[in-house]
Amino acid sequence: MLEDRLVLITARKSDRWIIPKGYVERGLSPADSAAKEAYEEAGLIGSVGQKHIGQYRYRKFGKQFSVKVFPFFIETMLEEWEEMHLRRRRVVTPQEAFEMLCHDELKAVLSGFFGLGRL
Repeated sequence: MLEDRLVLITARKSDRWIIPKGYVERGLSPADSAAKEAYEEAGLIGSVGQKHIGQYRYRKFGKQFSVKVFPFFIETMLEEWEEMHLRRRRVVTPQEAFEMLCHDELKAVLSGFFGLGRL
């Protein structure tokens, strides 16, 4: 059902569409941290690929952050989740994601993963 689909969420303080992301937590691997963020921010339960598919950078709080993007294979999408009142969630095709996302480096990572070539 969700093959070749992405789940996008809105940022907490804006209507910009993003992917679930966050800090690598102490005691968790980057992949396990990605799964935790997907659960908290988007209500997703599933498995994370242990190898990241790319990375991108963004600025926040006047600092530069680097995000490793891991594939997430969804088993369950909860109808209620921790941040559901702070964010919107949409299941989209890769092409729809490229139209909704505003971050070019993230688009390039996803484009490579889905085999769509450079946008």
